[in-house]
Amino acid sequence: MPAATATIHQHEYQNGLTLVAEAMPGVQSASCTLLVPAGAAYEAAEGLDAGGGAATMLCEWLTRGAGDRDGRVLLEALDDLGVSHSESAQTIHASFAAATLGANLIPALEIFADVVLRPRFDEEEIEPIRSLCLQNLRSLEDDPGSKVIYELRERHFPAPWGRPAPGTAEDVARIKPQALRAFHQAAYRPNGAILGVAGAIDWPRLRDAVGELFDAWRPRPEPKLVEASAGPGRDHVTRETQQIQIAMAAPAATVAGPDYYRARAAVAILGGYSSARLFTEVREKRGLCYSVYASYEGQRERGAMLCYAGTSTERAQETLDVMLAEFHRLARRGVDLEELDTMRAGLKSSLIMAQESSMSRSGALASDWYFLGRVRPLDEIAAALDALTPESVSDYARALLKPDELTILTLGPTPLDVNFPA
Repeated sequence: MPAATATIHQHEYQNGLTLVAEAMPGVQSASCTLLVPAGAAYEAAEGLDAGGGAATMLCEWLTRGAGDRDGRVLLEALDDLGVSHSESAQTIHASFAAATLGANLIPALEIFADVVLRPRFDEEEIEPIRSLCLQNLRSLEDDPGSKVIYELRERHFPAPWGRPAPGTAEDVARIKPQALRAFHQAAYRPNGAILGVAGAIDWPRLRDAVGELFDAWRPRPEPKLVEASAGPGRDHVTRETQQIQIAMAAPAATVAGPDYYRARAAVAILGGYSSARLFTEVREKRGLCYSVYASYEGQRERGAMLCYAGTSTERAQETLDVMLAEFHRLARRGVDLEELDTMRAGLKSSLIMAQESSMSRSGALASDWYFLGRVRPLDEIAAALDALTPESVSDYARALLKPDELTILTLGPTPLDVNFPA
């Protein structure tokens, strides 16, 4: 696997911002990913109550003018530098990602420093932003597969860790500019923020430039989050749709936990690729649905396996029954060496391909630092995957797939019966 001995540079500035960087020989691009602890979960912080969707609306507002540039001039400046960029609110973080030629990285960072530290907050932008967010929520109603996963996360994770970043139409419709300014003032802080950079970089120059650009960013106390219990373990959302959406979640190992790779292996074998068990049994053998999968989601304090299938109303009960039967079979009979080797090959390939993209690598650097406080070398990941055995993954699958810990949500015209195999 390439770049196994790559040098990872790290520097923490006095205000608490952490820079993690890696030079990628042979590439001309450079990418950055800034994670600010100001995602949807912080909307519910004590004394804040910004309203659902505030983190998403604020991300959009920040890029509509900053420093000396109004929104049009700011976007033109990024275009002139050849910057491909994206901004989004997630559960924990607001994320700002950008890719450009290595020579243009520092000028691009100068613009993003303005975006985060010196937004213009022109109020005439609020209604167009609100309109976009409401359109996104309406489109979500037309995408029941995505909607059921948002609803599942709200029920499975303790609040506010499953809070949906798009918010609700009711909240978005009434959010005021002053609430977004207050959210920015309270939640956007350098202490806890992580900037990952990868590609054609000069480390000393980058370190010094980031220090100068973000020096005025003053640290603030972390907003206090109050955890509440998760939603019901069995639930149904009534919608007059042509299909029934099935979503399930189970607790899994954390990214930093000793069972992380066993959890990733068990979830992938269950439904992470095109020859995985759910795909084979539900889609290929029985033709019950077109889309079925299982994926892993990690947070610092918890992890989860998320499963999904969308099917016709007349075949929904059979689909749920087969999915539960596959859970049961994996827990009782375990995995074999052939499917473990297939999972290993797929994950290693995805890691290698990610190393060839400076954007993917910058995101991985920031993510690893958030979860682990370090960056995992690729040879460490490869060794952990190679150390997996059918027995170790089978043992973990038995612990993962416990019926009483499974959150099951359906969305459609009628609820389904949950029948666990004996």
